[in-house]
Amino acid sequence: MQFHIIYEDNHILVIEKKPGVLSQGDKSGDPNLVDLIKEYIKIKYNKPGDVYLGLLHRLDRPVGGVMVFAKTSKAMMRLHDQIKSRNVTKLYLAVSDKAPANNEGQLTHYLLKDQDRNITTAHDKEVPNSKLAILNYRLIGKKNGRFLFEIKLITGRSHQIRVQMAKIGCPLLGDVKYGSPLEKPAYVLALYAYSLTFSHPTLRESMTFQYFPKPIGYFSDLESIFPKENIK
Repeated sequence: MQFHIIYEDNHILVIEKKPGVLSQGDKSGDPNLVDLIKEYIKIKYNKPGDVYLGLLHRLDRPVGGVMVFAKTSKAMMRLHDQIKSRNVTKLYLAVSDKAPANNEGQLTHYLLKDQDRNITTAHDKEVPNSKLAILNYRLIGKKNGRFLFEIKLITGRSHQIRVQMAKIGCPLLGDVKYGSPLEKPAYVLALYAYSLTFSHPTLRESMTFQYFPKPIGYFSDLESIFPKENIK
């Protein structure tokens, strides 16, 4: 299965996206989460016709991790407002073979996306058509020549973590698009969305969902330093 259900109720669905799966459809015509989850809901609840599903955020195709979808328009509206007001906390794990000058810090850049080439560039100062991008990072540990980072997104821009980490000399393993020297297996990238916190749209209670990557590939042998003390 290309996604794993972590939590479901009448209003929301929280899943783990597998690396290599599209968040939504594109010109490739490959399977995508929106269509797959709609089909799951249709079959499970025996729903005729079209199924409502609100896509609130996306993960790049090679990135796995936790995502939330809205099953009602009310949930969609309320969760969208939380994202817009930056009241949703997204935490990622990332691996590089390079260490930054500082073990933790905040990165602020202006990102400019080339739609034709599907590549983003990071600038220290604002340039025409660029968007402000902010993230916090901290180095969790080092093992076998690999550095494990926890990254908190403040804004949500296309390829944001990948390009900002590359900008400070720490390209993510497997990310040849942004400077990783290592060969990239198909759709594999050392980035994983492991934690998502938001207020339930109807219960109005804070909810945190965490799911860690399997200790394989670039995350192999790193499980012992995963930040599991954060689990609530």
